Amino acid sequence: MCGRFTQQRPTSEIARIFEADDLAGDEGGHFNVAPTDEAAVVVQRDDRRAVVRYRWGLVPSWAEPRQASKAFNARAETLATSGLFRDAFRRRRCLVPADGFYEWLKLDGGGRRPMRILDPAGEPLALAGLWTGRRDDETGEWQRTFTIVTTRPNEFMAPIHNRMPVVIPPDAWAAWLDPTPREPAELHALLEPRDDVPLAAYPVSSLVNSVRNNGPELIAPVEIEPAQPSLF
Repeated sequence: MCGRFTQQRPTSEIARIFEADDLAGDEGGHFNVAPTDEAAVVVQRDDRRAVVRYRWGLVPSWAEPRQASKAFNARAETLATSGLFRDAFRRRRCLVPADGFYEWLKLDGGGRRPMRILDPAGEPLALAGLWTGRRDDETGEWQRTFTIVTTRPNEFMAPIHNRMPVVIPPDAWAAWLDPTPREPAELHALLEPRDDVPLAAYPVSSLVNSVRNNGPELIAPVEIEPAQPSLF
């Protein structure tokens, strides 16, 4: 699962990293991106790669807009067979640049601890995404939405959660973004969990639990008090 992530960089910097045109013009500073929010994604149409802002939560042309709050993740194992994601998987793939994402670690004594997962070198993670568009019946405007693809956890993520977003390495960005219709078998290798993806994790404040909170304090590491021995 991937239900929150950060996009601290301005889209001008994201465009430079991904060798794309900045069509979003966003200053960044997003520390708690949640489903139904707009976020920067990298798309390719013909020979032009661009950074744009789409709404998080896939809504195909035939679906109701409220579907967005449910379709913020797509399971890699069923992309080729799901009526919701099958067409986008073949023709409309994107990358979701994330400076990090959050996951909630289950504690032995109950409760959950928010963790931030990121590239230890500070590079953006290119998360596999799918996008689509639909025309608003009332305004006639096109609304474009996206979802993040998840897979089984790799060795690093397994102690934290039983799912993780698919991270596309730089040498596969072009293949994933290629708008030419592709057969699922050609893409499935990119969706497998990889142990060679560098990741780090640390605990953060419970402020991230609320989608209303946004600021650099959300990604500040917090110290965890050691468990006290029982006296009985």
